[in-house]
Amino acid sequence: MLDIVIESRQAIISPGFSVKRILPFQLRRMVGPFIFMDHGGPVSVPATTNLDVLPHPHIGLSTVSYLLEGNVTHRDSLGVEQVIKPGEVNWMCAGKGISHSERFEDPAILAAGGLEMLQTWVALPEKDEESDPSFKNYTADELPVFTDKGVWMRLIAGDAYGLSSHVKTSSPLFYLHVVLQEGARFGLPAGHSERGAYLVKGSVEVNGTTYTAGKLLVFTKGVDPLIIAKEKTTLMMLGGEHLGDRYIWWNFVSSRRERIDQAKEDWKQGRILLPPTDNKEFVPLPEDKSKPAGGPPPGALS
Repeated sequence: MLDIVIESRQAIISPGFSVKRILPFQLRRMVGPFIFMDHGGPVSVPATTNLDVLPHPHIGLSTVSYLLEGNVTHRDSLGVEQVIKPGEVNWMCAGKGISHSERFEDPAILAAGGLEMLQTWVALPEKDEESDPSFKNYTADELPVFTDKGVWMRLIAGDAYGLSSHVKTSSPLFYLHVVLQEGARFGLPAGHSERGAYLVKGSVEVNGTTYTAGKLLVFTKGVDPLIIAKEKTTLMMLGGEHLGDRYIWWNFVSSRRERIDQAKEDWKQGRILLPPTDNKEFVPLPEDKSKPAGGPPPGALS
């Protein structure tokens, strides 16, 4: 019924800003092509607190930023500057290399506890790992929404429940924001071999067992259990087809170990450019205390 239940762990992504880290996990590194998942917030800090994530690099993946509350300013080495708002998606394909920053530029939002965001990384197929980097913001009204008795959901990307998102992806997947009212019954989307549901808030019952917020439920292939909301519950559901094993170190993902080593040297030598409108500071390469295939990256929300 359930392949594994992953409990989120605390991770520090910038001074004063800790998040719940869900993926990668030692016993389950990916769900479909999703190789990383962070849940930040709700945040309530003094208005003087700086939570900014400084410019840092990526290769071999797409970062997917989705906000429940607040706003964040994205700047990248392509020259893009984009404020993301709740219900929108920032989809950044790193390909052969990109850098970006995330700035929290409205102190009042942070002080009022009005920031909550999810960020995932989607590994790229091998044929696309060296593609040119790109960025696209999708507004909330561009994303399909479905409602039924006790159920509201927005399809962020991919295909699920007969809906299809216009968000450009590189492999078969689904990513959903789901809100269930107490007592609502919900099934898993068909047509995907790997499927998971992260509990942002609330609780659900699956096969007689109750699961609470902060857990990622990864379901057994070919099994279609019923999810019953024990209270008003918010889920992020994700999955798709597995792409094969990947190396992950810091903010780098690749099917080749030597490509990770090259990316480390590229960042050290300045061959991955900084955002032109945010190039006064950056995150230096961490000290390498593990092999590229080692544990969760020490890096950022993105």
